[in-house]
Amino acid sequence: MTILSLIKTVILTLSAAKDLDALPRDAREQVEDGLNRYAMTGQGDVKALQGRDGYRLRIGRYRVLFDEDAITILAIYIGRRTTTTYRRN
Repeated sequence: MTILSLIKTVILTLSAAKDLDALPRDAREQVEDGLNRYAMTGQGDVKALQGRDGYRLRIGRYRVLFDEDAITILAIYIGRRTTTTYRRN
């Protein structure tokens, strides 16, 4: 029996890295933990975006907009859910 690894590499765009750095420390740790858990297990509150390509991962009050393929997760935006969250990028 072969066990396939589900672990994906998380890559942040420059914009997403700046977004993450701007978060308060506890929120930043929560988002990092949520992204890592999703990368390792595929578990998380993920939905496909409507009207555009990509997905969103809900982590508490924060959202991570991302694209993914078989081996990577590309985080595009990280921030609190607001009326403009999904219009950015």
